[in-house]
Amino acid sequence: MNTAMQTQAARRWLDYTIIAVIAVLAIGMLLPFLWLFSVSFKPVSEAYKLPPTFWPTSLDFSNYAAVLASRVPFLQIYGNSLLIAVVVTVGQLVTCTLAAFAFARLEFRGRDTLFVILLIGLMFPAQVTILPIYLGYAQVGLINQPIGLGLMYLTSSFGVFLMRQFMLSQPKALEEAALMDGAGYLKIFWRISLPQLRPALSALGIITFTQTWNYYFQARVLLGRETSMTLPVAMDVLRGYLGSGSLSLVMAAMSMSILPVVLLFLVAQKFVIEGITMSGIKN
Repeated sequence: MNTAMQTQAARRWLDYTIIAVIAVLAIGMLLPFLWLFSVSFKPVSEAYKLPPTFWPTSLDFSNYAAVLASRVPFLQIYGNSLLIAVVVTVGQLVTCTLAAFAFARLEFRGRDTLFVILLIGLMFPAQVTILPIYLGYAQVGLINQPIGLGLMYLTSSFGVFLMRQFMLSQPKALEEAALMDGAGYLKIFWRISLPQLRPALSALGIITFTQTWNYYFQARVLLGRETSMTLPVAMDVLRGYLGSGSLSLVMAAMSMSILPVVLLFLVAQKFVIEGITMSGIKN
């Protein structure tokens, strides 16, 4: 009896210790965001004050108004980033899901070889392919067009891999029964496979949206005009040469720019974790 009680007490203290460690790590992860929002409400003189203060003396919204009134068309740039992120996210959800279904469920010659070649594409960074893309876009007039950046990433090797791994973890019994009843592959995909893919679709959608929202190098090369640039490039413009811009102004702009991504992740974080976990599961 005493041994069982001691074991229970030890487990309880272990749980408390784990919760305490997780809480400390969570606070450490939140501190940069809290500092970001804190500085955005400080006047310039207080933002550069030494030693720095964590909390602002008052909530000053003038920095946010200054961002909207600056020479950088912030709202239009916000719309550009939103357009690109939505186009890329929707495109990848459609193309990656269909391709993953083919690799996971259809039998055809060279399927595995083609999948390996697809994964090899993950080894090449954007810097390798940006020059031919730039030259091609210059020929068709897509330079300085936000939609051009979206068209680059309508599909993704990582997205196909993630969705394929999730499909491989699903039982085939329902699909085989549907085949015996005369259903085609398109109907099986739409009626049986797709409803089971909600966790993976949520994970891929959030990962893709976040990644696209933060594109800097590609946008810097392809979108040179201020009216066509995206938020990461706009942050660089507001920061100024050698960081000569107002720190409070930049922090206010960054606070507004990260808000959609933070809210989206907080709403659907459990789907991201579940989807990534499923990518390593096999039958």
